[in-house]
Amino acid sequence: MEKNMNEVEIMDASAVSRAIIRIAHEIIENNGGTDQLCIIGIHNRGVPLARRIVNIIERSEGVRIPFGMLDIAFYRDDVDIEGLPIVNSTDVPFSVDDKHIVLIDDVIYTGRTARAAMDAMIDMGRPKIIRFAALIDRGHRELPICADFVGKIVPTSRSERVNVKLVETDDVDGVSITK
Repeated sequence: MEKNMNEVEIMDASAVSRAIIRIAHEIIENNGGTDQLCIIGIHNRGVPLARRIVNIIERSEGVRIPFGMLDIAFYRDDVDIEGLPIVNSTDVPFSVDDKHIVLIDDVIYTGRTARAAMDAMIDMGRPKIIRFAALIDRGHRELPICADFVGKIVPTSRSERVNVKLVETDDVDGVSITK
C-alpha cells in the first residue's frame, strides 16, 4: 500500500484474507449451514468483499449462495449533508422473502449505511433475518446498530479515516488509518 507520513497500515493483504475467510466461516456457522442464505454486497467495497465470501462458501460447502449488489444512495439520511449521491446499480436477482440475508460492507462506522441497507431490503420484501458483516468496525455509532460479523475492531477517533483497499478496486489489499 502506498503510504504517506500520517498513514498507518493496520492490515496487510494476508490479514485481510484471513479476516474474510473467518467472516465467511462464521456466517456459515451462525446460519447453521447455507440453507436460505443470501449474500448482498453494499457498493462500493462491500461488493468485492461479498463476492469473495460467496466464493469461499462455495469452495467450503460446495453450494453457490445467491449474491446481490445493493446501492443505498437513495436510502441515506445524510444526502443533504454529503451532497448529491453517487448512484451505482442495485442487482438482487432473487426474492429476499423468508431468506437469511447477510449485508456486507467494508467499514461500519455510524450505522447509517447499515440502516439504509436494511430499509432497502425491507422495500424489496420480507427477509426472515438480516445480518450485517464488515471488514472493519471503527466504532462511533450514531444508531443502535452493530455488525454480526467483523474482521477487525479498530478503535479510532472521529478525525481519523479508515482506508480499505481491495485488489478489485485498488490493485492491492490492505487497511490503513490516516490521521
